[in-house]
Amino acid sequence: MTVFVALLRAVNVGGPMAELKAICEGLGFSDVKTYIQSGNVLFRSDEAEKTVEERLDEALGKTMGKRPGVMVRSRKELDKLAADAPFPKAKPNFLLVYFLPEKPPGDALEKMVAPDGEEAKLAGREIYVHYPNGSGRSKLKLPALKTGTSRNLNTVRKLAEMAAAMEGKD
Repeated sequence: MTVFVALLRAVNVGGPMAELKAICEGLGFSDVKTYIQSGNVLFRSDEAEKTVEERLDEALGKTMGKRPGVMVRSRKELDKLAADAPFPKAKPNFLLVYFLPEKPPGDALEKMVAPDGEEAKLAGREIYVHYPNGSGRSKLKLPALKTGTSRNLNTVRKLAEMAAAMEGKD
């Protein structure tokens, strides 16, 4: 069985992670684990990534009244994102990885407005954004980020570590 990491979009911090776990188990996913209160869930499934993503998003939509948006990645993808992170002088909590449903167009960064010196880099289905002053008060405008969900580099590393530990149980 493949270990998947699902990253939920539009989930309020402090949301019902026990409910998320129950929904995943109800879909037949196994070894379900959640990480912090921001829509991160790991599990095993024999289904294809896109099928897992669609089924989870649909089930969450029924519970929440609206589909939140679910991005599913493998441990290998998370490992690569952590290893290839640009902006080596950035604090890991100031470097966000935006997970997108599909690869953004090559010109996605051309529309970026970065008044606080933010930097961004495309990487497959993700966009890295370095917020030198933190993301909380940033006035960054980058339309390509709207469909995605972000996690800081520390969280990406932890999720990769958790997925590796799950894979090690095989």
